[in-house]
Amino acid sequence: MSGTIGFDDFLKVDIRVGTVTRAEPFPEAKKPAIKLWVDYGPEIGVRKSSAQITAHYTPESLVGRQVMGVVNFPPRQIGPFMSEALVLGLHDAEGRVVLIGPDREIPNGEKMC
Repeated sequence: MSGTIGFDDFLKVDIRVGTVTRAEPFPEAKKPAIKLWVDYGPEIGVRKSSAQITAHYTPESLVGRQVMGVVNFPPRQIGPFMSEALVLGLHDAEGRVVLIGPDREIPNGEKMC
């Protein structure tokens, strides 16, 4: 377990729901990954992300899916791709990433509460 943080620290992390509008293989990545374009609504817009999620997902299966992501981290260069958001997931029993998303359709850009 990590050390405790204050609620104000938690509020600094901007976690929003978005819809994957485009997804492509990312063969240049060091570890198998997929390039994602996620629409986080009118306030944030579309952000790119690289995600190591190839064990459970194909690019085709991701388009139209809603995911949760951190939208206020600074951009990060991953090989030739600039990642602008961090898509969130959990490890399954085998250590493979499973994406986190709502179980009902939510307007893009809604903030986690």
